[in-house]
Amino acid sequence: MRVTEDRPAPPRVPDSTPADTVLERLVAAYASAADPVAADAMRAYMKDVAPFLGLKTPVRRALSRTVEAGLPRPTEADCTAVALRCWELPEREYHYFAVDYLRRHVRRCSSGFLPVTRHLVTTVPWWDTVDLLAAHVVGALVAADPALTAEMDRWSADDDMWLVRTALLHQLRHKERTDSDRLFDYCLRQSGHPDFFVRKAIGWALREYAKTDPDAVRDLLAREGDRFAPLSVREALKNIGA
Repeated sequence: MRVTEDRPAPPRVPDSTPADTVLERLVAAYASAADPVAADAMRAYMKDVAPFLGLKTPVRRALSRTVEAGLPRPTEADCTAVALRCWELPEREYHYFAVDYLRRHVRRCSSGFLPVTRHLVTTVPWWDTVDLLAAHVVGALVAADPALTAEMDRWSADDDMWLVRTALLHQLRHKERTDSDRLFDYCLRQSGHPDFFVRKAIGWALREYAKTDPDAVRDLLAREGDRFAPLSVREALKNIGA
């Protein structure tokens, strides 16, 4: 595993009139529906990673639809501005809005958007945002531009466990398009990782690919199973057996 380079400077927030409108509407809508009692429970459940407003998912998504109503499709600059400005706000629901926004509009973004996702993955990181960014945003960017696999190779060997987890999970939705050699290489590279979230991601990634090619996953674990943590093996074989 390589030593992490100095953390890149945060991406610049571009000027964006649509983002101005989104943020103005968003803060007004979310703040008006805040529930302090629910917020305390959510913060405790998420291990104090961030404060919460206390918006349950159905309420939050309904409010989000009103925020975006009538707005034009965003450009990549708009997506960048919305995401980075949401991430500057402390309450976690604003981060969730940004993730959902990027999931809807990732096709508007080029491979040059990847540094923005890196910033999101490594800033206030926890599984609730990282996993969705990995599977739905990073995965979509890499699928659209396979040259980005070189960056995934670097992330898979990084000291930042959330970058590692993202690299492991970015092909979750690729199914038959999965680069299985790369997936297996990432899993083997991190098979001895000490952190639960990486060991769990290995098992999850293999379990998901097993829906497409169960024999390949069985063969990998038959050859290399001793290298993996028991948690990873259990997760990988959950739906296909030994």
